[in-house]
Amino acid sequence: MTRKLVTVSVFGLIGAAILISLGVWQLQRLAWKESVLAEIDARIAAAPVALPATPDPIDDRYLPVAAEGTFTGDPLRVLVSVQGSGPGYRLISVLETGGRRVLVDRGFLAEGVALPPTPQGAVTVTGNLHWPDEIDSFTPDADIARNQWFARDVDAMAAHLETEPTFIVLREISVPDAPITPLPVTAEGIPNNHLGYAVQWFGLALVWLGMTAFLAWRIRRS
Repeated sequence: MTRKLVTVSVFGLIGAAILISLGVWQLQRLAWKESVLAEIDARIAAAPVALPATPDPIDDRYLPVAAEGTFTGDPLRVLVSVQGSGPGYRLISVLETGGRRVLVDRGFLAEGVALPPTPQGAVTVTGNLHWPDEIDSFTPDADIARNQWFARDVDAMAAHLETEPTFIVLREISVPDAPITPLPVTAEGIPNNHLGYAVQWFGLALVWLGMTAFLAWRIRRS
């Protein structure tokens, strides 16, 4: 009986130690992720620079840029819902700048609001380079005939509008563009669930210890 009690106790302590170590690891991951998010926030808010000649989707993600040029053509509409504003569209326009054609996410237009005229003449846009990861196996194909897209697929939009796959998410524009509201890049959409995972592991450790104590009590009684 004593050997059985020792076996249960050792097994319980080893299991709890493993669960606690997983919780500690998640807390370490939390600190790392918060550091990464702080770096991203600092990068997003930095002073804008000129548009790189060949932007890289990895190295230049979130890079703040400023570009001067003219909008051309009709914008693409990407279906989106904004908290507090309801459904609507992101408007994606072509900016011709320095002999280049790039994509600009001008912001949100609420459903039912008439599409305003595209700003004419020279404009200066300030924003962040971005390559959104919004495509999965459930994303419908774009309805080209109705000009309705369901995700910001940079490569597909660039091919459709005959631009380079460079995507600027607008923060500011030098001319009035109401009723379009810019939706700047932020770090808010980047998942950070490590605290929740840590709580789960620590909770499992407590349950494991409780079950071990209960089993040990039953053994002692018998």
